[in-house]
Amino acid sequence: MATTSAPVYPANTPIPFDLFVSKKHRALPRGVLGFADSSGNIVFKVNRQDSKSSFSHAKAILLDSAGNPLISLYPHNDGSWQGFKGDDGDKNLIFKVQRVLTKFTRTELEVFLVSENQGQGELTCDFKVIGCHFQRSCTIYKVDSIVAQTSLMHKLRKICVSRSKFRLTMFPSLEDPSLVVALVVIFLFSGPKKFQVLDKIPISI
Repeated sequence: MATTSAPVYPANTPIPFDLFVSKKHRALPRGVLGFADSSGNIVFKVNRQDSKSSFSHAKAILLDSAGNPLISLYPHNDGSWQGFKGDDGDKNLIFKVQRVLTKFTRTELEVFLVSENQGQGELTCDFKVIGCHFQRSCTIYKVDSIVAQTSLMHKLRKICVSRSKFRLTMFPSLEDPSLVVALVVIFLFSGPKKFQVLDKIPISI
């Protein structure tokens, strides 16, 4: 029987392409968030772990298709997050995320890359994440350019749209794909809990 190699995410693709996000992927335990390509192959997955740290509730670890840790995500009580390289929460800080607006229809996050801001007295915002948890939609901006977007998968003549699976569209850029996926994960996990458990919402047609 032929075997297939693990899917490789193209870092500098010249055209937009999609990943499909779900907690119900057949290759993963139920409840594990997975990012799959158009063939259904897992490219990234997210494990959540309870943390004994005094500043965080539960960390999330972004893994590649082989299960190697890429980025560890730690939430703070004030709604901010920190991202560390690999599975190491004590060093190799990559970025910080600050929540600047939370409303029923709109959430805004500002992202600060540590390497880009070293030696500066005031941190410079490198990315912004703006969206609505209820609609499973967000847009990641770098200055005025769109890096990525998420959206529900609408179907013609369907009254209800499933929220258990949605699309992440990556646009051509030089950004690390794992960083972009990590920001989407933070957006999803930073919303009100009730928006994380609903499976369907009514959509007018």
